[in-house]
Amino acid sequence: MSAKGDKTKELICSEAYKLFAEKGFKEVTMQDICGRTGLSRGGLYRHYENTAQIFYTIISAMLGDQEEEFSEKIRDNARASEILEDVLDRYEREMIDSSNSLSIAIYEYFSSRDVSGGDDSILQQYVQSKKMWTELIEYGMRTREFKSVEPAAVFDLIVFSYQGVRMYSRLMPIGREIPRRITGQIRQLLLPESE
Repeated sequence: MSAKGDKTKELICSEAYKLFAEKGFKEVTMQDICGRTGLSRGGLYRHYENTAQIFYTIISAMLGDQEEEFSEKIRDNARASEILEDVLDRYEREMIDSSNSLSIAIYEYFSSRDVSGGDDSILQQYVQSKKMWTELIEYGMRTREFKSVEPAAVFDLIVFSYQGVRMYSRLMPIGREIPRRITGQIRQLLLPESE
């Protein structure tokens, strides 16, 4: 694809992200995306067939970015505790930012998929996320920066509490204290007591 085509796809995903965060997955139409991007229907359909394809591109890119961030920092021998702190700080901000939350859209998207027909994309997302978190936690245990824990259990606590708060933040006001309590407990699970 040309550089212009790549820029157009970035514009589409950027504007569609805002719409999905605002309206959820089910309420966003290709016409809405045309309105936000200024593209004609033909221009939009040249890049994407439907809103599901756009949404899947957005969430796959988000997960890929985080996976690359983890892997790159581990390859560069960054401190596991610093990687953890960066991610937990970001998660705290994201948990209270209901205007940019895709949690409801994610729920609507994956609950509308035909899981009985073999569409296990939510499971694939979960497995991919679990793999990268497990890699970080095991790295931290190898470097002795993290306590010895069951990585899968810690990952489940992280992902389900994070997504739960993101979902609730769309339904009720969430103050900073809730995300801080959650990330504080994750830190206590992983980081040894400082002397």
